Amino acid sequence: MNLIRFSVLALAAIHIPLAQAQDAGAPPNPAATLQYIHSAWDTLTRSATDCHSLADVKVSASQVLYLPAEMTAPPEVAALEQKCSVKAASLPRRIEKIGDVRPEELPAAGLLYLPNPYVVPGGRFNEMYGWDSYFILLGLEADHREALAKGIVDNFLFEIEHYGAVLNANRTYYLTRSQPPFLTSMIRAVVEDPASFPATPAGRAEARAWLARAFSLAEKDYSTWTRPEHKAGMTGLARYFDYGTGPVPEMADDSTYYPDVIRWLVAHPPATKSKEGGEGFLIKGSEHPDAVEAARLKQTSCDVRASVVCMRAWATGYRLSRDFYLGDRAMRESGFDPSFRFGPFSGATHHYAPVCLNSLLYRYERDMQHLALLLGKPTDALRWQHRAAARNAAIQRYLWQAKEGVFADFDFVRHKSSSYAYVTSLFPLWAGVSTREQASRVVAKLNLFERPGGLSMSTNESGMQWDEPYGWAPTNWIAVAGLDASGFRGDAQRIAGKFNSTLDTGFAADGTIREKYNVVSGNANVHVSAGYIENVIGFGWTNGVYLKMKQVMAEPAIAATR
Repeated sequence: MNLIRFSVLALAAIHIPLAQAQDAGAPPNPAATLQYIHSAWDTLTRSATDCHSLADVKVSASQVLYLPAEMTAPPEVAALEQKCSVKAASLPRRIEKIGDVRPEELPAAGLLYLPNPYVVPGGRFNEMYGWDSYFILLGLEADHREALAKGIVDNFLFEIEHYGAVLNANRTYYLTRSQPPFLTSMIRAVVEDPASFPATPAGRAEARAWLARAFSLAEKDYSTWTRPEHKAGMTGLARYFDYGTGPVPEMADDSTYYPDVIRWLVAHPPATKSKEGGEGFLIKGSEHPDAVEAARLKQTSCDVRASVVCMRAWATGYRLSRDFYLGDRAMRESGFDPSFRFGPFSGATHHYAPVCLNSLLYRYERDMQHLALLLGKPTDALRWQHRAAARNAAIQRYLWQAKEGVFADFDFVRHKSSSYAYVTSLFPLWAGVSTREQASRVVAKLNLFERPGGLSMSTNESGMQWDEPYGWAPTNWIAVAGLDASGFRGDAQRIAGKFNSTLDTGFAADGTIREKYNVVSGNANVHVSAGYIENVIGFGWTNGVYLKMKQVMAEPAIAATR
């Protein structure tokens, strides 16, 4: 699809108003940025009974709203057929875990029902996302929108109960994967905000009952990451994994991505042979395979007869291997889609125990220990403590690189650490898994990622959106919060100021907030060569992180820590 046409359609579909851009050359105005953010929550809010929620430019399909198989449609859903020209349908069977229902089993892609309003990222991302929502929730709490924040967490509890786990997002083509696990951090954010429940005996009883239910469902969600497919070999660590096969359906609106990957791999043969995880990504194949070749490709690549995205994934006599698609899907569960962190286009993501995922799971386990104690469950608390201790030991063994002074991803297939410098090396500070000495050594390497406009994702300018020179709200916030929690407040405040200044500069230029920024130039000038090439307007997690960065910047300074 023509990119200009796509941008217009995306904005029209979700009704994101563009703020009045300031005069060319006008200085950044933080007050104007804040005003935009305060109003953006309403424009980014969706619900299952809102016609705007059903719009999905990623796939061309009729509008369908799916409900859990065990649920009777509420009256407001039945009214949608007239109101929004939408078809309400039930999933074919009850879902106990991710992958129980495959997207290809359904006659059409559609939105998965959620009971409460939620905030979307913006642009083409017009649904409730797993890890985006954590940073959105932080912003909602900071902006005193506690009811909306709690409703989002209730939606995730609904997803676990009826769709198997926290999903990548509430569309049917995401029924095979999750996203970075921030659920317990969201639960704690709600419980620890006094405004979430009435300050009365009845309110306290309600809060305890809510926490008990959340604790039980969080344990079910956690089991997603301990399934055999999510285990990183024999390391005791976890990996990202998607239970689907072949190219992802949501790339239907970008028919050039997979062919672009093929063309790059063909043009860079040493990369496919020597880079970590690169070999085996290409196989010979026809553009229009006959029945015999189609049957072979179904086993070695993807099903050209069942997927139009698969059929289009051809260039210069080649197709992508089945293993590449497994890595591509795992990369999308990671949220970092794409970079060259795990080989070209991160096609070997599923071969790694990543620092980010295992840091998040360690914090999840420690959170569950804390919540169990709040609920008066000492036996459960001890069990979670043991899980956290075991993961900590595995992180220290496989992910901490003492010689280099960094936390690095571990290739459990080749039994070696990655040398790819990535900003997720700071995640253990946020998660509380790093020792004081380790934190000091990681902080000493901040110069690897620190740029005039914040923290860059990596040191490699691959042309992908999750690499140099781009910086993102979630990774900048995890780094800043981790630095602050580890006692490096001066570093945290400096980076927070840089990142917010970049947002203010971008807003002064065109009156918008974007999903990602160029932290080398300190503005929103983003030119991605493949993948999600648009810099989407909205933008949920950027709005939330901007507010949290302002809080860090306002904290009292402390003595220099290094």
